[in-house]
Amino acid sequence: MTTVQLEYIVAVDTYRSFVVAAEKCFVTQPTLSMQIQKLEDELGVKIFDRSKLPVVPTEIGVEIVEQSRIILKENSRIKEIVSGHKKEVQGNLRVGIIPTLAPYLLPRILTGFMKKYPKVKLEIWEYPTEQIVQQLKLEQLDCGLLATPLENPNLEEQPLFYESFVVYAAKTNPLFEKKIVKPEDIDVREVWLLNEGHCMRNQVLNICRDKFTMGEYKNLEYNTGSVETLKRMVDLNAGYTILPELSLQDLSARQMNMVRFFKSPEPVREISLVTHRFFVKQALIAAFKKEILAHVPEKMKAQKNKKIIEINA
Repeated sequence: MTTVQLEYIVAVDTYRSFVVAAEKCFVTQPTLSMQIQKLEDELGVKIFDRSKLPVVPTEIGVEIVEQSRIILKENSRIKEIVSGHKKEVQGNLRVGIIPTLAPYLLPRILTGFMKKYPKVKLEIWEYPTEQIVQQLKLEQLDCGLLATPLENPNLEEQPLFYESFVVYAAKTNPLFEKKIVKPEDIDVREVWLLNEGHCMRNQVLNICRDKFTMGEYKNLEYNTGSVETLKRMVDLNAGYTILPELSLQDLSARQMNMVRFFKSPEPVREISLVTHRFFVKQALIAAFKKEILAHVPEKMKAQKNKKIIEINA
């Protein structure tokens, strides 16, 4: 039994395909299949049911794959020990981040992080929460930057900061006349929302506990996954929307005049660094976390007088 064989069976379990697993492992499909067959012969069991498409592990195969993931993680810790002894931060860090956070947080941290840690290769993907969670479970990502709590026993959450939600209202909207907005002032039938699948949409709905959708009350249902598009819809078509506070950093003076804050306790989203429960690359992730916290306003790091809005609908 070799670590290479274990890597191959984990890859097949992850991608449910011998062909795709071979591509991801940079070997030919016959080579990968032969190594897995040799492992099965050595153990005297079938790890995968090849008669099904996509390929699935057998009952005992599920346990073997799970144990293989643990062994490979522990094997990776040896490199971490050596790097820690040398006081080096190096390696490959795969990060998933939700689209409503990425354009406002990443520009603040990436240049500084890469200059401080030139031996680190960052791979970043913008995905919705559900996809990041799935890829963390399959170990295709090392960490994620997500709104929490997720309440997933397989994941570990490290809260980083608490980002307030604010109202962005056109001059023609009654909310523009208010100095402070209360949750009960929000009518989801009138607000521009992100489309289904974005956790921030659910949080906006949860602020006012109203489950109506725009389409039931307007003759226009506009589906977007972009916070910037929501701003533009208000700028050009009136109405109002709910924005995360970090998205205000590039607003003009005219646009800032359209922003209204909520009455205390402010509704916020908790942003956390999320990893698998048995995560590796601890030094890399710790360095990434440190860089994020160095660029987040101090007032966002405290939870006092803030109400965390759930991400589930």
